[in-house]
Amino acid sequence: MNRSQLIAQIEYKSSFLCVGLDPDLNKIPAHLKSEPDPIFSFCKEIVEETADYTVAYKPNIAFFEALGPRGWESLQKVLDIIPKETFTIADAKRGDIGNTSKLYAKAFFESMDFDSITVAPYMGADSVTPFLEFENKWVILLALTSNSGSQDFQTIEDGHCKPLFHSVIEKSQEWGSPENMMYVVGATRGELIGEVRTLAPDHFFLVPGVGAQGGSLEEVARFGMNSNCGLLVNSSRGIIYASNGKDFAKAARNEAKKLQEEMSILLEKHRK
Repeated sequence: MNRSQLIAQIEYKSSFLCVGLDPDLNKIPAHLKSEPDPIFSFCKEIVEETADYTVAYKPNIAFFEALGPRGWESLQKVLDIIPKETFTIADAKRGDIGNTSKLYAKAFFESMDFDSITVAPYMGADSVTPFLEFENKWVILLALTSNSGSQDFQTIEDGHCKPLFHSVIEKSQEWGSPENMMYVVGATRGELIGEVRTLAPDHFFLVPGVGAQGGSLEEVARFGMNSNCGLLVNSSRGIIYASNGKDFAKAARNEAKKLQEEMSILLEKHRK
């Protein structure tokens, strides 16, 4: 999916919602555990009930690969039932030396046909650029994350009082463009989202941390939205685990609908 197609979906659905698929066997409803493939059954119902309100799905690869070969089979089955017009994100957080990154890229972009993948930039250009060689595929670079340990490194300042995440964003724009690179920017500190937007005015941001982690959707939009929206706001637990009963998929639909309705209002305000 290219940039214009993604923007068109945001306009069409009045939404910039990304639903994170984190299927934990310890958390999915008990009645699904007797299914031949409980992980797939869970994700399938979530996708079917939320597809009207979301423009992206983000399977967290760890929840699948922890199950070994059958987990990879479940992941492919989930990917196959996601509507073709919906953006797909492999939340894999890969990033290694060049020849290894190239094989990771082939795995997720060719063998599985994801639209994008999350990539860690710590090893530098040769760990990121192999992912950027694929047409209409995206790197989503970890820039400023919402986890508690993010400040261990990301906000450390150099001799010129520049935090590390600033350097990551500035340098990485030499590798990719707004047409093939996004940034992960956590929702829990709105003023820092504004800093990233200043550094990368045209790029899309993937924003985790709204909902269960306490991030404010209104604040994310105020600091992070650009002329093309420029945001994919992810919610995982707040949607997919809204209920652990047989109504789990309907409950997920209701939560996704609530977020989409808020997003529609924010998009309309931004247009004025």
